[in-house]
Amino acid sequence: MYKKILVPLDISRTDTRILEHIRPLARFTGAKIILVHVADGFSARLQSQLDLSDSEEVLNDRKSLEAAVAMLRAEGFSVHGHLLKGDPVSAILSLAEEEGCDLIAMATHGHNHLADWFFGSVADGLRHRTGIPILMVSARIYPPALKKTDDPL
Repeated sequence: MYKKILVPLDISRTDTRILEHIRPLARFTGAKIILVHVADGFSARLQSQLDLSDSEEVLNDRKSLEAAVAMLRAEGFSVHGHLLKGDPVSAILSLAEEEGCDLIAMATHGHNHLADWFFGSVADGLRHRTGIPILMVSARIYPPALKKTDDPL
């Protein structure tokens, strides 16, 4: 079914949520996992033009990405990591096409529509610009007593 699953990480607690869902899927299908983090801060976006060295943020992002790769490898997964810089949507889509990914799996923060409009939404940008199937998992975790009533799970 799936051979290559691209998993965009934002180097936050939401990463744990998507990796919980991807492990059994990748194990079942034998898919290779491709982790990607796109550094999109000012210095990351202009690093090559201004001939800047990696910022502390980029160095920390690289460390976190490498730790996630090492953890999944230790669990027996075939996994590679990519640290990219620039516009997250464009970078993710370029990598997905370059790697021949057949699924993009990501955690979503669950902003409201106003926040998505103001801040932009990587998930929204991806779903409008690709034909690759996208698995979106909410990063919100509701305790059973506080679960939304309209939540189907």
